[in-house]
Amino acid sequence: MSNRVLITVEENYSRPSWLDKVEPFVLQVLSALDYDREEISLLFCSDVFMKNLNSTYRHIAASTDVLSFENGDSYTDEDGQEWKSAGDIAISVDMLPVNAEKFDTTVDEELKRLLIHGILHIHGMDHGAEHIEKGVDPVCDMLVLQEKLLQQIAGKII
Repeated sequence: MSNRVLITVEENYSRPSWLDKVEPFVLQVLSALDYDREEISLLFCSDVFMKNLNSTYRHIAASTDVLSFENGDSYTDEDGQEWKSAGDIAISVDMLPVNAEKFDTTVDEELKRLLIHGILHIHGMDHGAEHIEKGVDPVCDMLVLQEKLLQQIAGKII
């Protein structure tokens, strides 16, 4: 199984210390979901940048923790292999400690949750109005799968 993860940090934003551990984790998630020959782009950014993205693309004048932009186009690389450009995921680094405190978890686990959440969104899954709540088991398929994957891969990387 082969997948690609392209990682960018917002210009002039400090590079997070855990950044090198993101790609191996995302590759494990993609493998667990049986995705092959997929390319995912990740952007780690500030709340200010995220607020601008959220305003531009969702018309919501506030920051958020994760945004996903599904693509689904295919392309052939220089070796003649076909790849699916699955989509782009933006994660607010500023929101990680806020969410971790809100959900009484670690920044590490919250980062993993947001990565999985974004991956599921760019693969067409949606959770409607339901969101993860502290002490409440999710009901919708997407969030159930998200939490299952989080537990399955929890001790690995990051």
